[in-house]
Amino acid sequence: MKSNAKTVDEYLQELRPDRRVPMSAVREVILANLPEGYEERMYYCMIGYVVPHSLYPAGYHCDPKHPLGLACLGSQKNYMAFTS
Repeated sequence: MKSNAKTVDEYLQELRPDRRVPMSAVREVILANLPEGYEERMYYCMIGYVVPHSLYPAGYHCDPKHPLGLACLGSQKNYMAFTS
């Protein structure tokens, strides 16, 4: 499922309840352990966790305009995924 959500809350609201509950649970664990200064945001149509330019000015090495991606959490048609 490709999301057009602009915020993480919008993304979660788009999900069916059977997906929203586990995704929210994993999100809570991530946020509780996310290093200080790192950010949660929409990143490549998923919930992304990034090292912002304020901490890593060079950004993502393939495209310095993007922050350095740490991990993503997403819901697809047949599965939910956490990638790092």
